[in-house]
Amino acid sequence: MPRKQEAEHKINNFIDVPEVRIVGENVTQGVYPIKEALKIAEDLELDLVLITATANPPVCRVIDYKKFLYEQKKKQKELKSKQSKVVVKEIRFGPQTDEHDYEFKKKHAQKFLEEGSKLKAYVFFKGRSIIFKDQGQILLLKLAQELEEWGKVEQMPKLEGKRMIMMMSPKK
Repeated sequence: MPRKQEAEHKINNFIDVPEVRIVGENVTQGVYPIKEALKIAEDLELDLVLITATANPPVCRVIDYKKFLYEQKKKQKELKSKQSKVVVKEIRFGPQTDEHDYEFKKKHAQKFLEEGSKLKAYVFFKGRSIIFKDQGQILLLKLAQELEEWGKVEQMPKLEGKRMIMMMSPKK
């Protein structure tokens, strides 16, 4: 009863080597000719799965292949759920942002950091306003100082083209 070939592993009759080393539970471990290894797996009503093809002789495990795939998918799903997604929120200032707008944007920045998002604050210089780059830097440093309770500066204000960018990450 040959089964269709799965892309991930070679199983049963798809293993094309003269002899293999068998490992697994309820099996006498050792080196067997491929026909005998297949017979052992068949007697246990399990599958012979090629695990390490580069070894000499190649290593096979006697397991229930469908159960093995299910366990692997479960592990991958678990690892994926433990990963945290990094969200970057942006706040844009002008070099001459007035006090009220600054306070309004600072509250938003504080909320983003409290949520656990990274913050990308930048001052955008339009046209000739690039001559106020020191004002932009002062504005970003002031923001960093006022938000130090909720986040720490990851990247100090740095001029990139027409933008002066500063990155902050939340405090744990």
